[in-house]
Amino acid sequence: MRGTVPGGTREAMLGEETLTFDDEGRFFAAFDRDAPAAMTLTARLANGRMIESPLTIAPRAWNIEHINAARTPGGASAAFMKIRQPELDAIWDARLKDTDSTGWTQDFIWPVTGRISGRFGSQRVYRGEPGSYHSGIDIAPGNGVPYVAPADGVVVLAVEGYSLEGNLLIIDHGQGLNSAFLHSSRLYVKEGDRVRQGQHIGDVGSSGRATGPHLHWSLKWRNARLDPLLFTGPMR
Repeated sequence: MRGTVPGGTREAMLGEETLTFDDEGRFFAAFDRDAPAAMTLTARLANGRMIESPLTIAPRAWNIEHINAARTPGGASAAFMKIRQPELDAIWDARLKDTDSTGWTQDFIWPVTGRISGRFGSQRVYRGEPGSYHSGIDIAPGNGVPYVAPADGVVVLAVEGYSLEGNLLIIDHGQGLNSAFLHSSRLYVKEGDRVRQGQHIGDVGSSGRATGPHLHWSLKWRNARLDPLLFTGPMR
């Protein structure tokens, strides 16, 4: 959701989340897959007046698969978490970085086109116990195919050899919105680089925990995971 706060706004909120807005009053906000059916946008003006705008959030029909089998027991081993925890910390810290990018104002483009092998929000339920839902979209155009930046941004993480993500790239688009690109065979940018929409930033691969070459593209606004299809529209 892109919008503009009323003139004279000193503070704006979406539910309990404080929004940031630029000098023109423009802001970005978004809803997680499992957001409630109703939320309220609130603006507090300089004179103390409060303006409220109730929002109705339409539900979507997610691809939920019910499995008549128990979920595989067990969790990550201590040895694995010794490797994994620093990776998770670095990803978390990267997504907290606040850049002055205005990529969030753009109409996003597809980073690459090809067969969609995994859709955002799909989930398996094992005898009533839900597994984690798919947090991005998977595009499988073939190994080594170049992919580009879907919008302007700043590279906040560019690393190789992560245990799950493989070669991982995270780009901040401003206003708390960021893209992550997983399983690359090669990265062409480094942390701190400014990238432009359409710029070649990596090649599709199968690094990390991947069953075949594909680009996993995920979008997050703060702690909310977002469906890239809502930014790009259907692939053409």
